[in-house]
Amino acid sequence: MRKGDIVLTKFPFTDFSGNKLRPALVLISSREDITVAFITTNLKEVVSSDLLLKANPNNGLKKDSLLKMNKIATLDLELVVGKIGSLAETELTEVDKKLIEAFTISIERRNDLKKED
Repeated sequence: MRKGDIVLTKFPFTDFSGNKLRPALVLISSREDITVAFITTNLKEVVSSDLLLKANPNNGLKKDSLLKMNKIATLDLELVVGKIGSLAETELTEVDKKLIEAFTISIERRNDLKKED
């Protein structure tokens, strides 16, 4: 698995009371675990860092969905059921922009932190 793949995985509830099998976008992958962002078909609760994903054969989504960049988890690879699709390069560029927005990352901030060292 690599960044941009959409997988089915057991994604934990935010209160850790359980989990649900759902699609998620791979952000980082290693031998032991993956860091993923939650995907939902609930289009009602949109925040600025969300990204609308239109269902298509390439991404494997059955319905238009929201990629929730504010719901990220690192999971053991054993929780992944399998890959269902992947995003196009143009969509990955949008994902990167949304990550920057979600984590309030800026070049100016990085430069300020370097000056403090």
